[in-house]
Amino acid sequence: MKITRLFTITLVSLLFAAMGIAQNPTQTIRGIVLDQQSEVPLIGVTVELVGAAQLTGTVTEPDGSFAIEQVPVGRQALRFSYVGYESVTIPNIVVTAGKESYLEVKMAESFTQLNEVVVTAQVDKDKAGNELATISARQFSLEEVTRYSGARNDAARMAANFAGVNIADDSRNDIVIRGNSPTGLLWRMEGVAIPNPNHYSTLGTTGGPVSALNTNLLKNSDFLTSAFPAEYGNALSGVFDIQLRSGNKENHEFTAQLAAFSGLEAMAEGPIKREKNSSYLVSYRHSFVELANEAGLNFGTSALPKYKDLSFKVDLPKSKLGNFSLFGIGGLSNIEFIGKELAADDFYGESDQNSYVNSQFGVLGLTHRLLLNENTYVRTIIAASNSANTYEEERVLADSSIRRHLEVDDAVNRYTVSSFLNKKYSARHTLRVGVIGELFNVKNSVRDRETRPDWVTLRDFDGNLGLLQAYAQSQYRLSEKLTLNTGLHTQYLTFNDTWAVEPRLALNFHLTENQRLNLGYGLHSQMQPLPMYFLQVPQADGSYLRTNEDMEFSRSHQFVLGYDVKVGGDWRIKAETYYQALGNVPVESVPSSFSMLNAGADFAFPEKHFLVNDGTGKNYGFELTVEKFFSKGYYVLVTGSVFDSKYKGSDGVERNTAFNNKYTLNFLAGKEIKIGKDKRNALTFDTKFTTAGGRYYTPIDLAASIEKGEQVFLNDQAYSQRIDPYLRWDVKFGYRLNSKKRKLSQQFFLDFQNVTNHENVFTYRFNRQRGEVQQVNQIGFFPDVLWRVQF
Repeated sequence: MKITRLFTITLVSLLFAAMGIAQNPTQTIRGIVLDQQSEVPLIGVTVELVGAAQLTGTVTEPDGSFAIEQVPVGRQALRFSYVGYESVTIPNIVVTAGKESYLEVKMAESFTQLNEVVVTAQVDKDKAGNELATISARQFSLEEVTRYSGARNDAARMAANFAGVNIADDSRNDIVIRGNSPTGLLWRMEGVAIPNPNHYSTLGTTGGPVSALNTNLLKNSDFLTSAFPAEYGNALSGVFDIQLRSGNKENHEFTAQLAAFSGLEAMAEGPIKREKNSSYLVSYRHSFVELANEAGLNFGTSALPKYKDLSFKVDLPKSKLGNFSLFGIGGLSNIEFIGKELAADDFYGESDQNSYVNSQFGVLGLTHRLLLNENTYVRTIIAASNSANTYEEERVLADSSIRRHLEVDDAVNRYTVSSFLNKKYSARHTLRVGVIGELFNVKNSVRDRETRPDWVTLRDFDGNLGLLQAYAQSQYRLSEKLTLNTGLHTQYLTFNDTWAVEPRLALNFHLTENQRLNLGYGLHSQMQPLPMYFLQVPQADGSYLRTNEDMEFSRSHQFVLGYDVKVGGDWRIKAETYYQALGNVPVESVPSSFSMLNAGADFAFPEKHFLVNDGTGKNYGFELTVEKFFSKGYYVLVTGSVFDSKYKGSDGVERNTAFNNKYTLNFLAGKEIKIGKDKRNALTFDTKFTTAGGRYYTPIDLAASIEKGEQVFLNDQAYSQRIDPYLRWDVKFGYRLNSKKRKLSQQFFLDFQNVTNHENVFTYRFNRQRGEVQQVNQIGFFPDVLWRVQF
């Protein structure tokens, strides 16, 4: 409560301070224009405000920067034109009174090198920001994360709206891509791999209940779902490539925000030295969930989650040595599940068990960019990260005594150096070569006696391992309509001397100005989740034998064929079909239904020993996206997937994977209505309807579970039964207010999630106290809220 009062006092004080700033209801749009291939600043680019009552614009400065002042608030569009380059139009720039807009624009050199170029490209989210990612990739923005209903201000949940993507369940934001396990996802920030960026994260997982990524710090970032370029390695399913924006380099600005899931937030940004083009951006968030619990809201548990995080980016003054940026993110979280205080259908705990959870993670990095000449630059990132969690579990016995039976203490420090050279040989050809070195310092300890009279150490490792990667990626424009991307990625794991060499290929053919055909292939390899390497079993002499340290990389051959067409300028239809052949998957050395392809959507990994890389799997499907980009006051997004995901364990039987929904369908739409005499404010309405096929699960052996006193599965019937289809409808109302006389804007959203209170099945669980199999449902009706103030 002290934190809440402090936040409220600070917010009110800052608002009163902002009221003393008298301005017209206009704002400034700033930015920089770069060559798309070489990232060299372009001088003299013409920048025009589209649709202005009178001609409004400017030209870029010698450093590529531009600024257009006195831009009316609302949605605006800018057009960029330059001799020898393809013109670019950027629509839907949301201009508010409380914050300046900043754009980073990349222009492609004309293939034909004409004096005046007539080709015009409209920058939309159908393409990735990384110019080498040309298939199964798209970018997303802060506005999308905030706008889409049901996203909970979480970039991972927002991505579930894309074709081929699904969230495992309401309790976590694990990302399932085309039937693959969530562990196949690579998280990157500012060009380096980072640990799981979620509160309550555990070793080896990629998701969690609450995201620690502050979306207010994000600039347009990329999400890739298949056959990704050679610079991305150690991933099987996809890549979340997060980029952080820079702080305002001209003026100090502030943001205060309240949201049900992401919490209470205060953010500040501004220049350090204007003449040196340096800036800072920092934000702190603290959980609001404890207040929501007092108000009676349910987040899937009656336990009290506590979490907080800090994020920042500092652009250091420019020098002859190049451009340096310092970035970081850190989070702390803890929760206690006291059995007698929990409901029988609690997501995370059980009524006869007490659990104590602590988790932390952090990333600190330094980025250096050096321009060698007008066509070549080198980018180097040095980073250190930490991910740690402890977990203690105790059973409440029939006589009310307590017996602790599980202790987990994990910590991983990762040190990374990543560097690449990018050279633009001509308007046709660009080459990028790079190396990545990662050193993992791991301390991993798990003790258990749940089914044993004495403690047994399941994992005990204190040491180092390294992952070395190198890659080369080339983009060659064979003609105006045909572009070829080729690449080669290689990686080496020092822990057990495992190698992988992976070719990548993408061909993009522009059939017409509005139609594009894409073909891609990639071989992708990934090391196993760290906890699985360190499992051990006791020997007769009292020593321990590590049983899985020889596991090799899992591999996936991925083939993609896509067709993309734009209709009428605002509409886009995209279809993709794919096939993925997975091999070298760890399975048990004796015949069984187990496969690592089914692990990763929970807080822990299975205790399986003597695994061998003999398993296989396959994913294939068809995806369709119909999208109307925001224009004329509304947008529409419809995505659908029909797919199949199968695997074979060591018993040779083909089964459904744990992530085989068979189909998913999303319908999203939104309307924005300008209000007021000068139309500076807006009412917004957004809705989302989602349905997906039920997942397959392994039935519980009730008789054996009662006899043993814990959950026992019928593993010979693995993933043979299916839960009911998932269905949810969300409705979101919003209001955007721009002050007429002050540099102040506010946004308010009220998001009603699962408005029909539909009972979606979460899982089936053995209840020890009742001696029965119990159905646990996912979150029912839930109102989410967000209030943002900028000045």
